[in-house]
Amino acid sequence: MLQRPLGVKAQPTTLRKSWGESQYDTLIDREKRLDQRRHLIKQIGKGYYEDLINTRHWGGKTWIAPKTVIREDKALYFPDIVGKSLDKDAEVHTADLLRGKISVVGILGTQISDEHIRYFVLPTNEAYFRNPKYPEYQHVLINLQENILRSMLVSLFTSRIRKNTPPELHSTYLLSSQDMEYQREAMGLNNKYVGYVYLVDENLKIRWAGCGDAKVEESEALLRCTKVLLERLQKKRSENQKKSDKMSKDLAKS
Repeated sequence: MLQRPLGVKAQPTTLRKSWGESQYDTLIDREKRLDQRRHLIKQIGKGYYEDLINTRHWGGKTWIAPKTVIREDKALYFPDIVGKSLDKDAEVHTADLLRGKISVVGILGTQISDEHIRYFVLPTNEAYFRNPKYPEYQHVLINLQENILRSMLVSLFTSRIRKNTPPELHSTYLLSSQDMEYQREAMGLNNKYVGYVYLVDENLKIRWAGCGDAKVEESEALLRCTKVLLERLQKKRSENQKKSDKMSKDLAKS
């Protein structure tokens, strides 16, 4: 079972810090230095083929997805990831793309991980994707290639990826080469061959997460949790609209 909320503590922003600013932040933040040290020690002790072996043995699964949503006050943020969408040759920030929506986000890097995500999200997409009753829902895919050579290869095959991806997903399918080295641990991205799925609310907080081969009960949990967040958001917006209408009427009378 997932033992902790996944994500980063800082609210994501599209503003990028310079190298000097990032180094200064790390220098004065003791917890960040300790996190980096723990990460490096873990990477040093990791075997070259460990990810591949784990994927073959048990589908690369490192946790079982929760049955319910993570509480909002406990949830952490989905970091800003920059990439190019399949429909435009321009940078897209997830901090902008995910805001105000209930998003099921898949992070993939291999054909195996693509299949992992597909089985996880199938019931949820069948229920909510392109459903006029739920315009707040979206499915986002991030093809993350941190290795420069693999990133170049993927860019060469962009036309094939575009052809094999439904046109309605082109605007939310991102090709990214962003370095996630020091965010992998926080995000639970422990295996580069595995697919990861995150349910992100309108405020960019991760409310549920799954990885590897999807169990039936996990894909059903994603469906239920997505419904919970969609209904909460719709209720909140309906109440806000009623308050706004009432204020407008009161102002008109005065």
